[in-house]
Amino acid sequence: MSSRLLVLFLCFSFIACGPQKLAVRELSIERDGRQVAVVKAEIARTQEERSQGLMFRKSLADGEGMLFVFDRDGQQSFWMENTLIPLSIAYISHTGEIREIYDLAPRSRRSVQSIHAVRYALEVNQGTFEKLGIKPGYIIALPELPK
Repeated sequence: MSSRLLVLFLCFSFIACGPQKLAVRELSIERDGRQVAVVKAEIARTQEERSQGLMFRKSLADGEGMLFVFDRDGQQSFWMENTLIPLSIAYISHTGEIREIYDLAPRSRRSVQSIHAVRYALEVNQGTFEKLGIKPGYIIALPELPK
């Protein structure tokens, strides 16, 4: 099979099958041991899942998001080139502490890098963290995540 046909086959397979179903977990966001919000998050663990992220989606329901899980702590960087909806991102330490929060513009090629070494990133609809009063220092109670 020629490489062009293989690429077309893979593209049509992706469109026909749709995006891969990710595991979903409820994440409790807490302050001083008190729950202030819950986010129903898809879990992106693999490089492929993290690369796809929320690209090409036309909407994201309130109270939903995507948690990006990295193998080890490090500075992480996100951009929005093929993402159609405005998002906010929280960079989160391995202990679950929110270290930084940024707004991300749809279709932007500007890279938004964490200042701190982090293990997780949580994307939600833009303004969600602000509306709920969630700031750096709040804790995400991380459930057991799928392998």
